[in-house]
Amino acid sequence: MTPFGPAATTAMGSLPGEDVREWTKYLLDAVTIPFLPELPGRPYGDMLSRAGGVVTSLAMDLQPAGWRLTGGNDPRSSLDQRRARSLLLQDLDVLEELADGYSGPLKLQVTGPWTLAATVELPRGDKVLADHGARRDLAEALAYGLQDQVADLRKRVPGAELVVQLDEPGLPAVLAGAVPTASGWGKHRSVDGPGAVDLLSRVIEAVSPALTVVHCCAARPPIEVFRKAGAGGVAVDLALLTDAAWEQIAFAVEDDVTLYAGVVPTTGEVPKPERAAELLTRRWNEIGLTRKDLVDVVITPACGLAGSPSPSDARARLELLSRVADVVGDTAEA
Repeated sequence: MTPFGPAATTAMGSLPGEDVREWTKYLLDAVTIPFLPELPGRPYGDMLSRAGGVVTSLAMDLQPAGWRLTGGNDPRSSLDQRRARSLLLQDLDVLEELADGYSGPLKLQVTGPWTLAATVELPRGDKVLADHGARRDLAEALAYGLQDQVADLRKRVPGAELVVQLDEPGLPAVLAGAVPTASGWGKHRSVDGPGAVDLLSRVIEAVSPALTVVHCCAARPPIEVFRKAGAGGVAVDLALLTDAAWEQIAFAVEDDVTLYAGVVPTTGEVPKPERAAELLTRRWNEIGLTRKDLVDVVITPACGLAGSPSPSDARARLELLSRVADVVGDTAEA
């Protein structure tokens, strides 16, 4: 059961534009679970740079191919990491100022350990995913960094009920053995379910008692892995889900995992509330879940909104969320 009450709404974190102050002010009123905005339109504002700013016990730098471990333990040695960290702290300063006196749920987002391992490179090349010890070290560094960030945010916004969102778009490829090697001619060996649960659970346990939601916009999100790792919520794009994924949604909901239902499309025409809600309410009934449990679903966009053509387009989609939540709530009470 969601701790946020009926008709809860939020978004996945990424938004268009560069004005973090304006977005933070807007989000504190626009959604029931506001969040620290992620604006990848800014230098060092993307999800991987944000994670680089959180990881404080491993040094990383930015290469033409992306982020890379340098082999050191002092992030201060990397200009890129210092810039990413500085931007994160500036954004937290803005949030602290604008959320003065705020009480209620508050969410922050960061790249999850498996997507980091599949994206960040080792000092000698290839992905961290290729080295068991390195991917464990990176996951633990992420866990420690997040632990510090959660503690810092509790001091900045004492009335906040913290939610930590782990973005894991790369985990399906990790599990399927579909992550390319550095040469491009092969694939990294697949990771089994228990192994995936292990690293993910380390990060989730580190931020407890904050609620953790794992986000994965894929047709086959590994919901069972998220559930077994201890996630309190799963965020998915409902339009992409297979029948097998819907079955895993049913198991998760019955296990008191909150569904963050991505029902508002991120591109194209902004739909009517009834149309956006229809897929959720219809499939909910088809998989045998009770209508009264619909009130616990958190309504979200299908994925991040950074690709919106303008901030006004993104705001139109965010404003639709509460109307969709009302439709879903009416269905639950019918």
